[in-house]
This record gives sequence, C-alpha cells and structure tokens, in this order.
Amino acid sequence: MDGKRQLGEFLRARRSQVRPEDLDLVTYGDRRRVPGLRREELAQLAGVSQSYYARLEQGQSNASPEVLEAIAQALRLGEAERRHLLELAAGARRRTRARRPEPERVSPALARLTAALDDVPVVVLGRRGDVLAWNRAGHALYAGHLDPEGPERPGERPNMARLVFLDEHTRDLYVDWPAKARAVVGALRLASGRFPDDPALASLVGELTLGSEEFASMWADHRVKTSEATGYGMRHPLVGAMDVTQQTLHAEDGLTVVIATTEAHSPSRAAMTLLVHSAGADRQGVRPARSPGRAPA
Repeated sequence: MDGKRQLGEFLRARRSQVRPEDLDLVTYGDRRRVPGLRREELAQLAGVSQSYYARLEQGQSNASPEVLEAIAQALRLGEAERRHLLELAAGARRRTRARRPEPERVSPALARLTAALDDVPVVVLGRRGDVLAWNRAGHALYAGHLDPEGPERPGERPNMARLVFLDEHTRDLYVDWPAKARAVVGALRLASGRFPDDPALASLVGELTLGSEEFASMWADHRVKTSEATGYGMRHPLVGAMDVTQQTLHAEDGLTVVIATTEAHSPSRAAMTLLVHSAGADRQGVRPARSPGRAPA
C-alpha cells in the first residue's frame, strides 16, 4: 500500500464528510462543486495556507504534529482517526520502505491464557484478522462450520474479514451484519496505517474489494474504528439467539484477543453454556498455530 496515496485519500474522504453548516461556515446558499468542505475552508480552519494543505493531500507530508493536530480538530476526528492520521503522515514521510512486519506468533503465555478460559469464547487475531488461535468455545461460537484445526495450518488460517464478507454462515450469525462489517473494515484501516508495507494485507484488501461490493464501498469511506467492547445480537444455528459482548484486548506484538461474554443468569448465558457443552468435552484447550513462535506471516 502506498503511504502517500493513503494519506491523501484519507484527508479527502474525511473532508468530504464534514458539512460546512456543522462548523458554522457561511455558504451563502451557493452551489458547491464538492461535498463537505473545500480545501481552502479546511486550510483556513487549520491555520495553514491552501497550497500547503494541497500538498498534504498529495502525500507530500512534512507537517509538524501541531499542524496535524489542527487538521484533526478541523475535521472533527475521533481519537482512533487522529492516531490513524498521524500514522499515515509518518508513513508518507518515509524515504525508504520500512522492513516488512515480522511473522506473527502466539506466545506460550498467551496460548495458556486462551486455554485457561476454555468455557469463554476466545479468539486470538493477527494484524490482518487471521485466526492465530482459538479455544473450544471460540471455535464453536464463531466458526463451528470450519475445521477446528485450521489455525494450525498457516496457509489455511481462517481470516475474520474474509468470513464476515465472503462466508454466508458468518453473515447470518450477526443480526446487525452491517455494524459488524463496518467494525472489521475500520480495524483493517487502522492496520493499513500501521503496516503500509505488508504485502499480505494489501493482497487481502484487494481480494475483498473484488469479492464484495459492500467491502469496496466501506473501504472507500476511509472510516477507522476501534472496538474495545461492542454488543452484538447473534443468531447461532445450534442454540438460537444470543446477545453477546465482544471485548477486544491488545496483546503483545500487535495481536488482539477477542473475548465474548454474556450477561449472567440471562437466556443468552444459558444458550452460550449449551453451545460450549455441545462442542464436545473431547476438544479441550487452545488450538494455536503449530510451534508457537515460528508461525509464518
């Protein structure tokens, strides 16, 4: 992914989504040729010249942190979007290509933690959403139709973005599928800013863009999102309806741990308990990538 191009696309997309009336700008009722703010309006709000801002949209970024903060405030960016802007600007400034990300790995300590939470669905995801490990409950909740040993084969690891956009089982699993889909795209956007030189990430985005019009539309929107704790209604084919809270924890080396919980003494908790028990007592423990610490990217 081209860091300069990403920076320009992000700024143009966010600028188009800010309405002048939201910032009390006088429009005089004229017909605007572009949606959202004009370049000169945003430049004025950020306290920089129009030509300077135009160069930023062209990816020619030598902007100071203060200027970037001013632009973030003018665009009314949230905290995740602000961090994304700073990462894109840093990527655009690099004169040489950054070293490719190291192969992802699940440490023995993280594998033990995942196994210890055996009755609570847990999935360990890599930077691209690849499933690096899951426990028995995590597999049963999210991908019971897939081989539970999938994460053990690096070339065949399930990928959450692919599942959400290209797998009918996963699409049907979420009552509000668009909300889940936007969260997945937002997470990939953040990853693209942090790892602009990851060819596998660029390949995944290309595959999803060609394979799903919905993904292509959401990706072009350039929204980013962090999901620390999000509630989803789920329709599991084995146990029916559940209200599940998905909590995302940040682990070592950029990995994330997704934990699904339900409210105590609720029908959702009863359904989750039934699901976990039905997964079979013979499949205990975590299923990490083979030889933790040596898994290829």
